[in-house]
Amino acid sequence: MGLEKFSLKGRSGIVTGGGSGIGKAIARGLVEAGAELVIAGRNKDKIEKAAEEIRRFGGPVIPFQADVSRMADIRNLVDRTVKEFGKIDFLFNIAGTIRRTPSEDYTEKDWDEVLSINLKGPFFLCQAVAKVMISQKRKGKIVNTSSLIAVQGGKNVPAYAASKGGVGQITKTMANDWAKYNILVNAIGPGWTRTELTEALQNDEARNAEILSRIPLGRWADPGEFAGIAVFLASDASDYITGQTIFVDGGWLSF
Repeated sequence: MGLEKFSLKGRSGIVTGGGSGIGKAIARGLVEAGAELVIAGRNKDKIEKAAEEIRRFGGPVIPFQADVSRMADIRNLVDRTVKEFGKIDFLFNIAGTIRRTPSEDYTEKDWDEVLSINLKGPFFLCQAVAKVMISQKRKGKIVNTSSLIAVQGGKNVPAYAASKGGVGQITKTMANDWAKYNILVNAIGPGWTRTELTEALQNDEARNAEILSRIPLGRWADPGEFAGIAVFLASDASDYITGQTIFVDGGWLSF
């Protein structure tokens, strides 16, 4: 098999959470592989700056302000992508949030916000993108973002654990429902990664040591280390993989 199977030249798609962290790193990797993108996020300045940086590696890269917990924003994001590129070949659902509070003190407000951004939003964005792919009779790739917490529970993150467990299950359901349209749906499950969402844990000496002690590779992941699996899942090289969550965790779940 030649490397052309991994090329994304002529492919267009959406990356949510593209303003920073894993989303930004994946967006760069997709562009380096030849893709054209709309990157979406809630912070307008952040996604505009990220788009400017990523354009140095290819393009076009279009920033679009959107909150995936809002149905109107989902519709507008999909419409803008179709308007710009005429099609959608792939979607990466990476936008997410977390609230760290012991289960006995967790509030309804925090629960609703985490589930809305991490689970409801990704499902309905997948649905909106799939409808475009189905109507255009195009092969499509959809990639959601799970977490090792989906299978392990974590500490003080009940809503996050529930949302990421749910992501794994809706990924399987959508893979089953849309296989007949040649739309493949998978998820990436990041391990402990150096991003804004984990800064508090990185800076907590005791918790950081606890985390590192059970990562066989002995270090946190860098966001750029998710670009390879992203390009693979968006490309023709993964055309017989669907309904899977692929964990990129330095060996954490094998320990």
